[in-house]
Amino acid sequence: MGAASRFARRSTEAAPTKSGAIGLLAAALGRQRCDDVSDLVALRFGVRADQPGTLLRDYHTTQRFTGESLPVSERYYLADAVFVVAVEGDSQLIEQLHQAVRDPVFLPYLGRRSCPPARRLELGVEHDKALEEALKEQKWHAAYWYQRRHRRQPAIRLNILLEAIAEDGPTDTLRDQPISFDPRHRQYALRGIRQTWTEVPNPAADSFTATRPNHDPTALLGGA
Repeated sequence: MGAASRFARRSTEAAPTKSGAIGLLAAALGRQRCDDVSDLVALRFGVRADQPGTLLRDYHTTQRFTGESLPVSERYYLADAVFVVAVEGDSQLIEQLHQAVRDPVFLPYLGRRSCPPARRLELGVEHDKALEEALKEQKWHAAYWYQRRHRRQPAIRLNILLEAIAEDGPTDTLRDQPISFDPRHRQYALRGIRQTWTEVPNPAADSFTATRPNHDPTALLGGA
């Protein structure tokens, strides 16, 4: 999920990039790297961080079949991360993408070929909701062990990154708006990003510890 990976250092962003998501969708549709993706680029993109994950560094070495060694590289990954990604656009295209993700032409992978998804990718289609609303209303998809780690919190605050529109005013930017995936001349443009937050219920919250107020440890001993 890198947006500025060059040469021997392959970094990753803290959340999925639009270029990564569009690349996955294009692969699911069966498009080649040199095919036009302007219809997919026109989709508005948003992501919610349900489980931030841990940054890992991989010391990466490779060889050609001839035995020739290639340059050593550093590659960064997010381990144990969970994100909810959504795109908004033409309803017919959305339905086509939904079917493609369920039955992809080319194997989708999460950022790198070594990271195929371990479970289904799609969470459904919601034509009656805007992008931000759909992301805010999704249940919490973090792993159960992570939910239990936060069991003393009945509600969890989650970060949402939305593709900015003109009305948003000044925003952050990231160079992850794909123009071309052609390996001979990859091109990416800057994309505006607006940050917001939402709260979702924690299904693994410990209701006993979360609701007991001012517990008196001597109450069971009796008294007046």
